[in-house]
Amino acid sequence: MDRASPKVLALLAGLTLVWGTNWSMFHVALSELPVLTFRTGSLTVAVIVLYAIVKARGESLVVPKGRWLPLVAASMMNLTVWNIATSLAVLYLPSGHASVLSYTMPLWVALLGFVFFRQPLTGRLLAAILIGGAAVVALMAPNFASYANAPWGLFWGLVAGFCWAIGTFIVKRTSWPGMGLSLTFWQIAASWPPIAIGAALIDGLPAQWPSTEAIAVTFYTGAIPMALGTSAWFALVKLLPAQVAGLASIAIPIVAVASGVVFLHEPLSPLQAVAIASTVISLWLALMPVRSS
Repeated sequence: MDRASPKVLALLAGLTLVWGTNWSMFHVALSELPVLTFRTGSLTVAVIVLYAIVKARGESLVVPKGRWLPLVAASMMNLTVWNIATSLAVLYLPSGHASVLSYTMPLWVALLGFVFFRQPLTGRLLAAILIGGAAVVALMAPNFASYANAPWGLFWGLVAGFCWAIGTFIVKRTSWPGMGLSLTFWQIAASWPPIAIGAALIDGLPAQWPSTEAIAVTFYTGAIPMALGTSAWFALVKLLPAQVAGLASIAIPIVAVASGVVFLHEPLSPLQAVAIASTVISLWLALMPVRSS
């Protein structure tokens, strides 16, 4: 396997840092804005930023014939449900713990592949699933005692990871001829209407204008982690071997937990630290293939 260039690895490190620290920022915006309103604002910014980039690069926004249905389905799983579920999980759990649950996606991919696509479930993957399941239980146990609504946090965090896995299968098993950055743009654009309509019907108008800090976090989330981060991720998946790109999935929850402890003073008991380490081991087993001789 050829070594990735330093520039590509630096981009991967930057993406991990941006996506990891973004979790701790959710609390800032969600302390003033309802979930759907916050996500509508960040998605609006992401759509505008990506449209400008696509046009500046001279790329086509044409969706190939017969691809709208899988595109909308992928958008629903990768972005619509993900954005809502992760925001709700952060409301009920410390942001770092919510991120660990949401990034169990590779384990769901292994299970779904085995059940629906007859992909072999090796001893390595089975061990990853068992360790990951035990880690989730250990991670949540202290929260059930200290957070009255912790079960909802567990539910929404796992829903996010599960739906991301479904969206991953849709994207992987569909041919997207001629679509580069426009695939990311249309997925984000397609997720905007249902969330915006939900915000209008459920959230309504805010009782008071949010603070400058909450508005800044909303703009930052849309422009950097969502627009540029998602674009960088799809680019890295094409540029890097799958196992190297998968390192981001392992590192992001670690960065999220660390930022939550440092910036939000979120609790981290020894049991939770062991659970997070076990999750990392589980993801490593799922993502890192055995080297051939």
